[in-house]
Amino acid sequence: MVRTDFGRYLFAAAPLAAASLWGGMYVVSKWTFTAIPPLTLGFLRVAVGALVLFVVARRRGVGVAREDYGRFVALGGCVALTIATQFVGTELTNASQASLLTVLTPVFTVLLGVAVLGERLTTKKASGMALAVVGTLLVVAGQYDLSGLATGNLAGLVALVAASAAWAGYTVWGVPVVHRYSALTAATYATVAATPMLAVFSVVELAVVGVPSADAVLSLSALAAVAYLGVASTALAWYLWYKGLEYVGAGTVAVFFFAQSVVGAALGAALLSEPIGPAFLLGGVVMAVGVVVVSTART
Repeated sequence: MVRTDFGRYLFAAAPLAAASLWGGMYVVSKWTFTAIPPLTLGFLRVAVGALVLFVVARRRGVGVAREDYGRFVALGGCVALTIATQFVGTELTNASQASLLTVLTPVFTVLLGVAVLGERLTTKKASGMALAVVGTLLVVAGQYDLSGLATGNLAGLVALVAASAAWAGYTVWGVPVVHRYSALTAATYATVAATPMLAVFSVVELAVVGVPSADAVLSLSALAAVAYLGVASTALAWYLWYKGLEYVGAGTVAVFFFAQSVVGAALGAALLSEPIGPAFLLGGVVMAVGVVVVSTART
């Protein structure tokens, strides 16, 4: 595979598109919890995403060697843990807490990239990451009432931290699989492997909280939410996330995760008429500068 400078920057930006698709995920998922409990919604999301990815992969004749099944099961475990803790944590916390904790995912990814993959943490990359963190914090501070940070559930905070760490693992340990196969193959079979794991979580949840009514699950709004979560924020976004790893290191890809907060706030302003203040605009600029610095740093 020839990686020209143009191609490097073009496909390195694929995770930015993924993060943009995730921007509305927390709003959509929290809103849908009234109809479908979190672990079951997570299962439906990944099941739909796995189906879409598998159909595309099979049409392209994509397959994997039997000796690599264990790798995909491990990646699937990271996915299942991410979705389960992310959705439970989102239900138990408020929007400001969930948004703030998104900054942990890139940090965990950079640290794991250094420890597991031997990636270099250059001064330029560290500086860009710091700028992106500061920018994200400014965005969150400008969009939410941070006085409500203490009102959340401790278990929810722990769950969101676990989700950040698990997604970092999915990113870093996916690098050798992406390089051995492709972004499509890695995303497809990791998602397929995660589906039965989340099915178990869903069965346990439904046994405890009860099965939601068919009218709620089959409502147009719930079906639309599951379709968005499954097709856009899972199948397409996870493929785009791994596509970036074909061209740049895990630490560089991770910095695009910060765009999630900006896109989420922008969607809130566009769809919910939420105000956007100067802190949001300043934070967006600072974060963008940090992203550019990291993405142009040598790995």
